[in-house]
Amino acid sequence: MNFTEQKIFEYLKEKKIALLGFAKSNQAVAEFLDKININFQVRDKKICDSKIKFKNSKIEFIFGESYLENLDCDLIFRTPGIRPDLIKNKNLNKNLILLSEIEFFLKFCPTENLIAVTGSDGKSTTTSLIYELLKNSCENNKNNKNQKVFLGGNIGTPILPQINKISDKDFVVLELSSFQLITCDINPKIAVITNISENHLDWHKNFQEYINSKINIFKNQTRDNLLVTNFDCDILNNISKKSAGKKRFFSIKSKVSNGCCLDNQEYIIFCENNKNSRIIHKNEIKIPGRHNIENFMAAISACYDFINIKNIKYIASNFKNLAHRIEFVTEINGVRYYDDSIASTPNRVIKGAFSVFENNNIILIAGGYDKNLSFEKLAEEICDKIKILILIGQTAEKIKNCVQNCQNLKKPEIYIANSMQSAVNLAYENSLKNNIKIVLLSPACASFGMYSNFEERGNDFKNHVLNLKKIKNFKK
Repeated sequence: MNFTEQKIFEYLKEKKIALLGFAKSNQAVAEFLDKININFQVRDKKICDSKIKFKNSKIEFIFGESYLENLDCDLIFRTPGIRPDLIKNKNLNKNLILLSEIEFFLKFCPTENLIAVTGSDGKSTTTSLIYELLKNSCENNKNNKNQKVFLGGNIGTPILPQINKISDKDFVVLELSSFQLITCDINPKIAVITNISENHLDWHKNFQEYINSKINIFKNQTRDNLLVTNFDCDILNNISKKSAGKKRFFSIKSKVSNGCCLDNQEYIIFCENNKNSRIIHKNEIKIPGRHNIENFMAAISACYDFINIKNIKYIASNFKNLAHRIEFVTEINGVRYYDDSIASTPNRVIKGAFSVFENNNIILIAGGYDKNLSFEKLAEEICDKIKILILIGQTAEKIKNCVQNCQNLKKPEIYIANSMQSAVNLAYENSLKNNIKIVLLSPACASFGMYSNFEERGNDFKNHVLNLKKIKNFKK
């Protein structure tokens, strides 16, 4: 064990510990605790078939409907999907410590160079951009060669297993969801909020609780810390006033005095202390869409003090869009297929894919799990931009009704499919009949009910599209 692991062992060794929920983050916790020889329980409503090989034979597994019974613990690791009040309402030990993998990491993190990113949309891309910008800077700076950059959190990479590799000079870049932030006691050197719009209202009690969880990312900051927010988001303009930290803004619509915006020739400029520095032209950014210009501005504003224009230009021209984010899949008979499975809210579809594909010669595949969000604004945009709408999942009828009741006289043809394969086949047939050049999966809904996550949904779409291409090529 190294020094950090020894500290953690000493903190945990006398405690009764339970892991509630056995998804990715708690599986990482389990492996870490097992590595340092700590006993614990694993509890989950579902029976989990884990591939982890534990060396400790004292680990106890409790699966099924009674997973919360007889929960006599000193410390509980909550998987982010489980609401904290579900646990607190069990009248447990008054001194119970309730943590998530991220919170536990923060308790023992060796470095103060912490950059935390949240938001309703764009947080994964912004987090990845910050990571790549810092990494490129460290690798190309003779003075910073030994400084490393670590990435983790909601982006899909648990950070706890990396804790023993982190030094006090390194950077840690975290993406944090509202599920993680709702109980998070965090004081990042730099906090970034990309935007806030309605999301996860199936999990949060109301929109205000969702906003409050986002506020947690900066509520403990001091005047020596930095908060970066989207100037074009009214909600953020109101709540950022509560921050004690220095503030930078980014805007694609307005001029800002501190942070990033566009000049009259559409160059990204960085503004601070009454000085404007021209960075790059927006067209130099390889990944498409106005929302990605915003993501770049957010990333530049966050780490401007540690990078230079050379780093920014390199990342702008070499950074590839993350999977399932308006990802080009293939072309079949002149029709281009795109996977935007990440778009799990109406706002994400409008600001993302609809800003990239501005013509109305599009087939849209949408629908999924209902997060109790409104589809009225999306329906207006669909009427403007979509020729054929194919709906799947729980929200199919809800979206269909919104589109049909829209005041816009122009309406798309609407089909309801019972599977992704059926949706892809309908899209192919209608693209040929109607001379349509783009088929877009951009669901505006979560994937649950049909899929475990947006990645699984996107991969299913891509597999059916690629299989379709094989069939059509074979018949030729």
